[in-house]
Amino acid sequence: MLRYEMKAEIWVYPGKGGWHFVTLPTDVAARIKAAMAGLARPWGSLGVTAMIGATRWQTSLFPDKASGSLLLPVKAPVRQREGLKAGDSPTLTIEVEL
Repeated sequence: MLRYEMKAEIWVYPGKGGWHFVTLPTDVAARIKAAMAGLARPWGSLGVTAMIGATRWQTSLFPDKASGSLLLPVKAPVRQREGLKAGDSPTLTIEVEL
């Protein structure tokens, strides 16, 4: 298992639905993409386990053409449990099982 820890800002997608995301640092995204080469799901998504604070969940990372990085969706239940909102920069951990 590979484990990556980082701080990154939560932001809101400017479209319908108000989805919240974190853009992974590009160096971390590059290492994850290299480690998971050939394992992408539809739309290029990569299955991972994410953790913020005491909250751990199964999710997917999605490629972002604009930044060249990966996006982590942060669902409302996670934000509520951890008391987070757009603009906050929590420490998060991404675990990749190979």
